[in-house]
Amino acid sequence: MLVAPSPAKRSALAAEGLRVSGVLEYQARPRHVLASARELGQFAPQVIFIATKTFHLETVLDDLAGVVGPDTALISCHNGLGTEDVIAARFGAAAAYRISMNYGAALTGPATAQVAFFNRPNPLGAVDPAGRALGAELAALLTSAGLDTELVEDIKLLVWKKMVMKCTMANICAVLDCTIRQGLESAPSRAIADRCFAEILAVAQAQGYDLGPGYMSQAMAYLDKVGQHKDSICVDLANRTRTEIDFLGGKVVEYARQAGLEVPGYEIMTNLVRALEQCRLAGGVGN
Repeated sequence: MLVAPSPAKRSALAAEGLRVSGVLEYQARPRHVLASARELGQFAPQVIFIATKTFHLETVLDDLAGVVGPDTALISCHNGLGTEDVIAARFGAAAAYRISMNYGAALTGPATAQVAFFNRPNPLGAVDPAGRALGAELAALLTSAGLDTELVEDIKLLVWKKMVMKCTMANICAVLDCTIRQGLESAPSRAIADRCFAEILAVAQAQGYDLGPGYMSQAMAYLDKVGQHKDSICVDLANRTRTEIDFLGGKVVEYARQAGLEVPGYEIMTNLVRALEQCRLAGGVGN
């Protein structure tokens, strides 16, 4: 079952099915295409994957209030920091799972997507350790379908490892409207990135995650594979839609304040993205 609030997407999915191309190749026709998560109640689902923009998460959880039972698992497939905590706060830790997606994709139509890269596997974890059995089953099912997935003990650690890169480069790419590689190869923007990398690593450590002296070498190797991919915030700004800045740079600033840390680079870059977002939504900043 797929939930697609957009009438155009529902129509295309019902007529054509879902088509994925690029480094992943899929074509599938959902049995049911629904307009709202509330409609899932008639099917009593055991597992629900929430793959939305982070700013829609609270609304989706509102819609799921009458759907989620004592054994329902909710898997956050979002970008950003802390989305699994939002689910746990609403429905309890036993319901909350998180996948950190290691692939980059862009919609090319209402029911089509292009995948630019996939750094296998995707880590999956349960907020409550008691959920490991179901997590292992889900990881095996996803892997058998070609979406290599690995169950991990501490999903937050893997989320931090990705979000150090995502939160830093998303801000830079959004402000410059450039690819990740362009942002790293330009000396001025690389200097900003290095400053922001140091700040977010300090925030991660304050949250209990010391990523170690070799982390940045691993991160640069990962980003090199990403290459000419534009961050999703660039696409959001170009389309004059809301961005996920609150769960990216915004969440880093929030965590830093809680820990009493100064993150001036992140504050500036995050505020620049928010200013661009406000201008685009208001009809300003033509390019």
